[in-house]
Amino acid sequence: MGDYMIGQATFPSREIAPGLYVVATPIGNLGDVTLRALETLASVDVIACEDTRVTSKLLKHFAIATPMTAYHEHNAEKAGPKLMKMLAEGKRVALVSDAGTPLISDPGYRLVVAARGEGVDVWPIPGASAPVAALAASGMASDTFLFDGFLPAKRNARCKRLNELKNVPATLIFFESPNRLADSLADITAEMGGQRRVAICRELTKLHEEVRSGAANELAGEYAGTKVRGEIVLVIAPPEDGEATVDADAVLTELMEGASLSRAAAQAAEMTGLPRRQLYQRALELAAREKDGE
Repeated sequence: MGDYMIGQATFPSREIAPGLYVVATPIGNLGDVTLRALETLASVDVIACEDTRVTSKLLKHFAIATPMTAYHEHNAEKAGPKLMKMLAEGKRVALVSDAGTPLISDPGYRLVVAARGEGVDVWPIPGASAPVAALAASGMASDTFLFDGFLPAKRNARCKRLNELKNVPATLIFFESPNRLADSLADITAEMGGQRRVAICRELTKLHEEVRSGAANELAGEYAGTKVRGEIVLVIAPPEDGEATVDADAVLTELMEGASLSRAAAQAAEMTGLPRRQLYQRALELAAREKDGE
């Protein structure tokens, strides 16, 4: 056990019960760490980290000297049994992710399941969570919500998933890569309707924190061709009564019968609110598919 520091003040660790401690860490601003989290990290025998390089910055900031060990999706099969052995011996292990609450889109749940299966006590040390922070800032309904991790990277799979969720009567929360943001906004417009409200929560709690909200088609147009940086959480409002969705492929297919691809894309953009460039690219794909079918 060791001490920890906040500013110039030093605080002692304490004797805590054996078991697995699931500790939430800041998602950006180190000031969001809880006093209980610091006390726990200073009191356990070892900290299982998603990335020791990331966690070391937090520990160094608060002068915590607890040993670390890597535990992530690529080494879970080897590292998990070692941690379970320590827990079986009565050790105290803290589980942390790079940011936020462990088990949210990371492999930590495997360790928790294994610990529970062996009768090991699991202690939650709550704190920051990017999905909850985004929901709080989005202005969307918070009484019922669904967190669905990352949207699929490939368009067909992404559109399929959005279509599956479009009528769910809950606010939807997703993680998204900045490189796919524009495409995802266009797909949300196509699958859920141009008027569906969306909030883009970027770099939450960090220096360049930004929350932008509006109709899906408007945001799709604004972000088309725009380079975005940082970590992003998308929040999508529940469907409103009578809200209609747009089948962009059907619109394009009909327009392509009597016009060039460029003209069909331009007309479809006016009708759907989707970015013209996105629609033109889709028209090329549809035309190629039709040619291959012949």
